[in-house]
Amino acid sequence: MKIIGVNLDIIWKNKNGNFQRIEDELMKQEADVFILPEMFSTGFCMDAAEVSDRQEESLAFLKKMAEEKNAAFCGSAPVEQNGNFYNRMYFVKPGSEVAFYDKRHLFSFSGEDKVYTSGKERIIVEYKGIRFLLQVCYDLRFPVFARNNDDYDAILYVANWPEKRVGAWEHLLKARAIENLSFVFGLNRIGTDGNDLFYQESSHCFFADGREMAHKDGNIVSAELNMDELKEFRSHFQFLNDRDDFTIKL
Repeated sequence: MKIIGVNLDIIWKNKNGNFQRIEDELMKQEADVFILPEMFSTGFCMDAAEVSDRQEESLAFLKKMAEEKNAAFCGSAPVEQNGNFYNRMYFVKPGSEVAFYDKRHLFSFSGEDKVYTSGKERIIVEYKGIRFLLQVCYDLRFPVFARNNDDYDAILYVANWPEKRVGAWEHLLKARAIENLSFVFGLNRIGTDGNDLFYQESSHCFFADGREMAHKDGNIVSAELNMDELKEFRSHFQFLNDRDDFTIKL
């Protein structure tokens, strides 16, 4: 399976401008799954009442792209539902089949927890024979929530992770891959946001042994996920059989 992520320089609070940038970047690209950053249509913005999708604009864009590319699309967007705001990660398959995950761990350091509502479910989506765990940015710092109970094959992280903490981002992505015997694809934005935070190119894809799998060309980062290779690795190194059994209270 081929996965492509877009290292997007997100235009602050400009949905149509960001939609156009994504279309331009992907015009000549083909893949099974395309990944966009956290809050790809607005930037990581705490002005939820101003920027949140009330007419599902970001979701409509993902559906359109999924049909045009005959591929799955995922990324997160600020969404209002029943009077609450969510940092919602969508996984849209061709045919407009939609799954979504609401970010569980809200970034209190920036006040995200004061504006958005925490998600209550852990979401796994299967597509073309691979089971994907959906995660958003700050979730990466909480390994228990991503613990593999032998129920997924890959973790998809979408993020707005600033350059000043990028070392943690890279090390934790690799750790999640190794400890869960899984593929891990971490897609980060680039550029400078409306709060003057800078984001360097730092997207990665790691194999279960910690090996880097990503190929980078401009703003495109790609990787091939081979399930036969993963199954063989898991069969040889059966570390998940020794994991602790526990329950997370959501």
